[in-house]
Amino acid sequence: MSPSAISVEAGPPANADGFLAEQSKITQKEASATSTTTTTNGTTNGNSTTPAEPHDPTHEEHQYLNLLRDILSRGEHRPDRTGTGTLSLFAPPQLRFSLSKPSVDDPSNPDAHIPILPLLTTKRVFLRAVTTELLWFVAGSTSSKPLSEAGIKIWDGNGSRAFLDKLGFTDREEGDLGPVYGFQWRHFGAEYRTPQDDYSGKGVDQIAEIVRKLKHSPYDRRIILSAWNVADLGKMALPPCHMFAQFYVSFPDAVRGEAALATGAQAEKPERKGHLSCVLYQRSCDMGLGIPFNIASYAELTHMLCHACDLVPGELIHTMGDAHIYLDHVEALKEQLGREPREFPTLKIAREDRGEGNMEGWKVEDFVVEGYRPHKGVAMKMSV
Repeated sequence: MSPSAISVEAGPPANADGFLAEQSKITQKEASATSTTTTTNGTTNGNSTTPAEPHDPTHEEHQYLNLLRDILSRGEHRPDRTGTGTLSLFAPPQLRFSLSKPSVDDPSNPDAHIPILPLLTTKRVFLRAVTTELLWFVAGSTSSKPLSEAGIKIWDGNGSRAFLDKLGFTDREEGDLGPVYGFQWRHFGAEYRTPQDDYSGKGVDQIAEIVRKLKHSPYDRRIILSAWNVADLGKMALPPCHMFAQFYVSFPDAVRGEAALATGAQAEKPERKGHLSCVLYQRSCDMGLGIPFNIASYAELTHMLCHACDLVPGELIHTMGDAHIYLDHVEALKEQLGREPREFPTLKIAREDRGEGNMEGWKVEDFVVEGYRPHKGVAMKMSV
């Protein structure tokens, strides 16, 4: 789960199977890099032996750590699909992460900001895997093979011959996951056939719809991204865990409270840039392995949309259903809980098309993360 830089070629989202192949050899070389100074998405990570930060009870990562403690303390023991067993809580408090902070370099510009990436620091999270998987989603790909060939193995289990056969997908080629996340994001409602089929113009392109609404109707209450297509669930190797997101544009200079009742107040149009926030609903939450990935992934997606629509990053709000710790992750997470969070890194989008609404052709190298100084990685097995 430690892939390297991978170029994602521009092109239509319909035929995305080979979009990682060219640089997969580069990825394989760095796939085992898990220690000391490592470059991640243009980021120089500090040595993992750097002294821990002073205790800061307001650090947003404590929300995640405290939820781990709560599950370990009072989580219900439950059997699960994988046969591993979990400790589980249902509908715990939301986690909220700031995606930007005011910039002190330009006090005359109230919209100046420093983008923040809530990449957990109490263990190393391999951001290149997170980013590449996100771009795989955005590209509409449905085969695990491009990721696997690039050294990213997180979908290998669900795309394996044995797993597909167990689900009854004996006629599918190995790696064909069915109409999973990316297909729903870009072709919701289209009839799924194979990863190689051309789905251009078929179904609803939810990503394009989100961009259109953010740019032209930011007050819309239907700026929604859904991967939960009930009609397609039986065709998926794995139904979506992170299944639903809603986006909300807030204007800092908008009239607030009862002042909006004053004559003419509602006619006042905000002059400052809107702040984009995302609320994510996740039905199944693997606290050890999945949630750190999911936080970073939807934070990056929100930053992509901010760049495409010229908005200021607001907040990521993470709402969970079944929040669980696999029994074979308990000892590893106890080790992680003994560590102090460090400052979240900053994020720069290295593209020249801000505000142009472009969500195609993004590359891993477009995400430049600075100041990521995590503790060392914590080994945990993925349950399939």
